[in-house]
Formats: sequence, C-alpha cells, structure tokens
Amino acid sequence: MNQDEPKPQRTEEPGGGILMGRPFGVPVYVAPSWFLVAALITWVFGDQIERVLPDLGAARYLVSLFFAVAFYASVLVHELAHTIAALRFKLPVRRIQLQFFGGVSEIEKESETPGREFVLAFVGPLLSLVLAGLFYLSLYAVEPGTVPGVLLAGLMISNLIVAVFNLLPGLPLDGGRMLRAVIWKITGKPMSGTVAAAWVGRALAVLVLVGLPLLTRTGLLGNSTEDISGFDTVTDALLAAILAAIIWTGAGNSLRMARLREHLPELSARSLTRRAIPVEPVTPLSEALRRANEAGARALVVVDGTGEPTGIVREAAIAAVPQHRRPWVAVSTLSQDLADGMRVPAELTGQPLLDHLRASPATEYLVVEETGAIYGVLSTADVERAFVRAMARPGS
Repeated sequence: MNQDEPKPQRTEEPGGGILMGRPFGVPVYVAPSWFLVAALITWVFGDQIERVLPDLGAARYLVSLFFAVAFYASVLVHELAHTIAALRFKLPVRRIQLQFFGGVSEIEKESETPGREFVLAFVGPLLSLVLAGLFYLSLYAVEPGTVPGVLLAGLMISNLIVAVFNLLPGLPLDGGRMLRAVIWKITGKPMSGTVAAAWVGRALAVLVLVGLPLLTRTGLLGNSTEDISGFDTVTDALLAAILAAIIWTGAGNSLRMARLREHLPELSARSLTRRAIPVEPVTPLSEALRRANEAGARALVVVDGTGEPTGIVREAAIAAVPQHRRPWVAVSTLSQDLADGMRVPAELTGQPLLDHLRASPATEYLVVEETGAIYGVLSTADVERAFVRAMARPGS
C-alpha cells in the first residue's frame, strides 16, 4: 500500500516510531504496532511449525520470530520499490513506515500523468511477486521438512499473498491506484478515477468483512474445517474486521485528499490575507486598533522608523489584553519578530503556498508584493478554515 528534490524535508518525524535507517535518503520507521504483529506472527507461525517440525520444541518460536522479521523485510522491499519509482519521477517521499498491517510509503505529491501513477502503484506488487518467485526457486536448494525449507515456503506464500492482496482494484491498495490511473487515462479526470477506485475499495472492505470468515469456515482457503474452534472463529472475524476497517478508512481518506487537491489551486495567499496597517513600536494597542477599525483592517504590522516591517502583532496576544489595559500596552510588546520564512509572496497559491507555510511554522505571516510592499497578514487559522471548506465541497 501506499500511499521538489527527492529528499525528505524533515530529519525527525514525531509519532513515526523507531528510525531504522535512511535508504536512498528516505527515513524508514517501525511503528510500535509492528511489535504487536511480530508477536502475533511468532505465536501463530510457531504453532504451524510445530505441526511440521515437532522436534524443535520451544525453538520453533525463535524460528517463527526470524520469519516475522524476514517477512517485514520483504514488505520493506515492496515499499522501497514505490519509493525508488517516486524518486525517479521527482516526487518527494516523506518517509516509509512499517506498521500493523504491512507498510506505507508517504509520497507527498501526486503523479503528473496516469501512466506514472500506474507504474508507481504496480512496482510494489511486482517486487513482491519477484520475491515470491525467488523464494520458490530457493526451495529447490534445501531439503524439504527442514527449518530453511519451512521458512522459504512461508516467505514465498506470504509474499504471494501480499502481491495478490495489493493488486485488488480498490483504494488504498496498489490495485486501486492502478484502477484510478486507468480511469484517469480514459476520462482525462483524475478525480473520476479516485471516486471510482475509492468506492470499489469500500466494496472490497465489505467483502473482506463478510467473505474472509466464510472462506475460512468453509475450507475454501485449503484449511481443514474439522479443527476450527470457537476461538478460531472469533480470531478470523476480528482479523476480517480490522482489515475491512483499514481498507474502508483508507478509501475514504484517498477520496478526501483527492477532493482537497482538486480545490487546492483555489487557496491563494492574496485571497486569504487580512488587510493590515503599519504601526510604530511605541503605538498604544488601543490607538492601533482604532486606526485599524477606521481603515477596515484586521491586522497590525510593526514597522521601524524607515517603514520596514519588523514584526506582526499576534491576534491571540491582542485578545489576551483586557480593554482597560489597552491604552497602556505598546504594540511592540505583543508582536512576533519576523523570522526567516515568515514573509510570504502574495502570488503564492496551492501547493507552493502550503509548502512555504509547512517549512516555516507560525501563527501569522507577513504577505508582501513583489516590490516588498506590505500587502497584509496571513493567519494560519484562515488557511485551516479554507482547508475545511475545500474538503466539504463535492468533487467534480
């Protein structure tokens, strides 16, 4: 699943998990949930090994743990395939994260063409299929019924399952992105492809929720129905519910993000900027607000004796000053100095605007014309409200 210059902009990613390395300059994190899955795989696969290799005893869990690590290494190869393709297409990759069910490559920009989108999605399952083939061929080099044979067979089957599952034609799976690319190519509208692939993804979620337990109960997966206990039934239902929830939520998120990107060009610094007036540092807050009201402005910019802006009076700081104190408080005591990146060109729109704000986090920004003249103040709160409005609009 998936999911500028090809280098991550962040050296640290809060909440990303444990940093394992930076292949191709992209940080790879292991989420805490992975350890839960690794323990679950160790337990389940250990019981399977006991049936094939009963003489191993407790050592079977050590072999099973090795399988869990090797399986997630295969998942990492799957995600690295997406990452390498993205970097080749000059798409920045934020990070790779190994988590509860598999992994995700966080690619920060959309593909420019449906062809690139298809390739970007297909390379992951393709690498999983290649790995499955390599593990299959490796089986000929080992004795059947041995630890290496069991491990290679398990890795072959697991990689085949990863490939087939990800090729299912619904978002957020790779197959869903491939379906999106095909519909995008046919209709010329990326949003149409996203809508179709997202709804197919939701249908798949329902199918997984209902169908997976039925397949297990009826033995259609090749399992024996005689040994199925009530605990197994509950486990299968829980697994199906978790998978269905992940697919359903991912499909919805893909749809919302596509809708946002569709309206992203409408976000512009000029249209979101509040009109501001320049005030000198010693100006009392009450006087500054009176001038702003007369001018119909909603923001204050502190300037020096030459008219050069030096700071922005923070909206939250103004609200915190009681009315009776405002004649005695100078605006300079409420202003935030202009740091690097807090000057925003008035012509910035869409993704470039968001990239600029992300690179220099602040509550307010000074918006300037090409000449350097003050245009106004851009509030982060206004940008967030514009985001909400964009998300609420129906896709075209």
